[in-house]
Amino acid sequence: MTGTPHTHRHGNHTHPQDHNHGHDDDFDWSAMADLLELEGETHSPYVRQALAELTHLTPRRVLDIGSGPGVAACRMAEVFPQAEVTAVDGTPELLARAEERAARLGVRLRTRLAEFPAELDGLGPADLVWTGQVVHHVGDQQEALRRLAGLLTPGGVLAVVEGGLPPRWLPRDLGFGRPGLQERLDAAQADRFSRMRAELPGSVPVVEDWPGMLRTAGLTGVRSRTFLIDHPAPQAPGPESPVRLSARQSLERYRSGLADLLDDEDLRTLDRLLDPADPAGVDRRPDLFLLTAKTVHFGTAA
Repeated sequence: MTGTPHTHRHGNHTHPQDHNHGHDDDFDWSAMADLLELEGETHSPYVRQALAELTHLTPRRVLDIGSGPGVAACRMAEVFPQAEVTAVDGTPELLARAEERAARLGVRLRTRLAEFPAELDGLGPADLVWTGQVVHHVGDQQEALRRLAGLLTPGGVLAVVEGGLPPRWLPRDLGFGRPGLQERLDAAQADRFSRMRAELPGSVPVVEDWPGMLRTAGLTGVRSRTFLIDHPAPQAPGPESPVRLSARQSLERYRSGLADLLDDEDLRTLDRLLDPADPAGVDRRPDLFLLTAKTVHFGTAA
């Protein structure tokens, strides 16, 4: 997400395509740990770039709300070594991953078990609050932003990762199947996401103008930046390549979670892409890459 408060989250380590689920309340985030950490690592360049936008800050306290396995939180602990950085999540297994990661990297990181947004009270004050692709899992997104903004010290910054561009791993024409598979996967995922949003408890329709929503939450100096994540072809062959493994795990989730929205030809195409013995599969084809973008919206407390 990366963005797992227990009932609503995905994590900072980026978006396993909204996990292809309906209600988040019963979702097993701990089962997603490997994918969340892998995606966080392959998408980590944007976190580094986003934090470079905050060089004017010398925070004493940093909160990563919906931290998941702590990829972004550990990066913040590296960038702000003088700060008390706390990874906040609702899934104990993911916080354990964050602690293990911090120990492995030799950075100071605290963890705090708390659901989002129900248990935000008492987490502040903080000079920097980061939340990666978490807010869209809450029925009332505007209220969630208001509560996040309420954690800030005067002059503190809220950084909200929402939006950007969907990932691309493959050329438009794969050499088999119908060209344009990833665009059709995007359309199916958008339909599933809209249903997820509509089914969330207390879902409130809102124009998803994130800068406008941050201003409504009382923040000033609002701005947005989009950061490119580019891992070009050729990638190292084999299933141990992080980009190949990320593509495989994401496409496996598409195959299982969107099967009812895809036609038979696209399902056969996915099956071939996921066949480890096929030279045209994601484990072996030489043209596999990762290209995506993440948008971070920044706002400052008065």
